[in-house]
Amino acid sequence: MGADGLRRYLHATGHEDALDDAEVDRLLDQILLQQQPGRARLPRLARPLLTLDDFHRYLFSHDLNPPIRHPQVHHDMTRPLSHYFIYTGHNSYLTGNQLSSDCSDVPIIKALQRGVRVIELDMWPNSAKDDINILHGRTLTTPVSLIKCLRSIKEYAFVASSYPVIITLEDHLPADLQEKVAKMVLEVFGDILYYPDTDHLKEFPSPETLRGRVLLSTKPPKEYLEANAVGTMKEGDADIHLGKGAGDDAAWGKEVPDFHTHDDDVSEHQRDDDADSDEEEEDAEKMQPHIAPQYKHLITIRAGKPKGSLADALKSDPDKVRRLSLSEQQLAKVAEDHGTEIVRFTQRNILRIYPKGTRVTSSNYNPFLGWVHGAQMVAFNMQGYGRALWLMHGFYKANGGCGYVKKPDFLMRTEPLVFDPREPQPVKKTLKVKVYMGDGWRMDFKQTHFDQYSPPDFYARVGIAGVPADSVMKKTKAIEDNWVPVWEEEFSFPLTVPEIALLRVEVHEYDMSEKDDFGGQTVLPVSELRPGIRAVALFDRKGNKYNHVKLLMRFEFV
Repeated sequence: MGADGLRRYLHATGHEDALDDAEVDRLLDQILLQQQPGRARLPRLARPLLTLDDFHRYLFSHDLNPPIRHPQVHHDMTRPLSHYFIYTGHNSYLTGNQLSSDCSDVPIIKALQRGVRVIELDMWPNSAKDDINILHGRTLTTPVSLIKCLRSIKEYAFVASSYPVIITLEDHLPADLQEKVAKMVLEVFGDILYYPDTDHLKEFPSPETLRGRVLLSTKPPKEYLEANAVGTMKEGDADIHLGKGAGDDAAWGKEVPDFHTHDDDVSEHQRDDDADSDEEEEDAEKMQPHIAPQYKHLITIRAGKPKGSLADALKSDPDKVRRLSLSEQQLAKVAEDHGTEIVRFTQRNILRIYPKGTRVTSSNYNPFLGWVHGAQMVAFNMQGYGRALWLMHGFYKANGGCGYVKKPDFLMRTEPLVFDPREPQPVKKTLKVKVYMGDGWRMDFKQTHFDQYSPPDFYARVGIAGVPADSVMKKTKAIEDNWVPVWEEEFSFPLTVPEIALLRVEVHEYDMSEKDDFGGQTVLPVSELRPGIRAVALFDRKGNKYNHVKLLMRFEFV
């Protein structure tokens, strides 16, 4: 196959790649260079033709034939922070479960390397009350020092993305230690620390303005009241007020029956420092009017909830912007009757959603209820594993993996009406997916990994994660005794909200007597899929890419 044949192939299979002579010649050179690295580019007439092996290598090359477009940032990054979904971690310092695992800077480093942009630290006094530890309060988690976490954040903040890192601080400190935090932060970050020159921002800065900067988000300081330490409640307080499971909108899970990881049925002994309250702040400042002024000045994204109900908390102040935090259950409850108010609030302000307190195993929840309401910070336990976290990994492959994804226009619309997430939407487009074949397991797995005495029986599961109307999973037949399964099956997915939909792909090995074996997974943002026949790399349960396992798939929008 020469350049003309390659062009005809690209055109016939619906590739949107530029098809002019220069682009096709460049692609041809790249394919041939895979075979002979370092070979000088030849003139067009002297260039060898592609062999069948060359073409096969191209088809299965994740570098030359990737499934998603735009390997670099391509969204408008000049809008205020509230216009973006932001890759957000929860209790970023925990290595495992929420009750007894070690605290460390290692999971913080791993999160930053993956592109996470919001790191959460829980600050408590050490036993001598002269320094600051990071730990999950009133649990058996072993602490790590604040200074170690800050230094690691500085070192790894921009290895995966140059866009801003936000540190959300959960503050359990007296005023003298808050001052110590301020000194540490200034000492560690120096000029890369961003903080405003005014107490109240009318609009958040843009990711572009904040490139290469670190900023803080927390409630303005209030007095550390040791007497209340035992009774103070932390994350998950909403579970107590709403009742266990109350407010869960079943439709957000039932369309994808295997979506949720299990919830441990533990006692409802939970706390909620994220119940941001301006009332508490005012009371504290009356008691101790000169609390940590330097520390307070360093906060860019201020958390706070006005007095009154959750619905009242969603009222926007035209003179200042803020961050509001809700548990996953609080969000489900308030979304039942106040969906448009949430969307309106998130057009200027930042909404953070966090896992309910019963998720002691560091499991996660359905992120789409937050995303479809415009919540920027859907906070996940990044050290947990499972399908929910795979979705988070996949969602932030968009926009070059920079950790900021611009919200779709419908979430920013104010005229004629604000978007109502509960209103049924018409089908906007249909995604057709064909699963041709898979390869690579022989190189990445032992011969006996799937079956002791015979080759594996692979099948693929393909579907959509998104709003309930779009969410579905389908599967191919199992191909028996074959390391290179050929399925050639096609599926259609009508999409009502394609802007935030994700394509889910999993491969399993059928086992008649035991649980089916896992053979790989990936999640891809539908908005960035490249039409045509593409190489789709698969990942393990922890989200690490296999060296060789790939599927050959075709994408088409109709």
